[in-house]
Amino acid sequence: RPTTDRIKETLFNMINFDLPDCTFLDLFSGSGAIGIEALSRGAKEAIFVEKDPNAYQVIKNNIEKTRLKENSIIYNKEAEKVFSLINKKEFDLIFIDAPYHYKNIEDILAKIIENNILAKDGKIIIENASNALPIQCSNLKIIREKVFRTTTLTFLIRI
Repeated sequence: RPTTDRIKETLFNMINFDLPDCTFLDLFSGSGAIGIEALSRGAKEAIFVEKDPNAYQVIKNNIEKTRLKENSIIYNKEAEKVFSLINKKEFDLIFIDAPYHYKNIEDILAKIIENNILAKDGKIIIENASNALPIQCSNLKIIREKVFRTTTLTFLIRI
């Protein structure tokens, strides 16, 4: 389920001032469209994480076409298993677009905090079903939610 153009446009309008020179983590990347858009709008680096081998190949092809390879790293792994590979980095923006039936968002958030990969003033953005249970993580607080018909964008920061 790709992010719709309307949601993508709203998302990038909301994070536009955070993008220049930021480090961007795109978890559950799908086609890589969000991370690629972040790079095209000034992010200095994007890391893409996608476990599906076909989607991984699509990301690789899309990055090649856009000539953004030198600013990109792609992992063909489950999101839960990538933290040991990236725990030396800090990300200014972390975008999580897990499948709507995915049940471990809180575990992913806990691993982000545990591995200290969210920059001091960084933000986590979760795209989720509007009817999903509220997101809870003891070390993060919700600073903004934008609700669309079936999708919600939730913005979190460190407490």
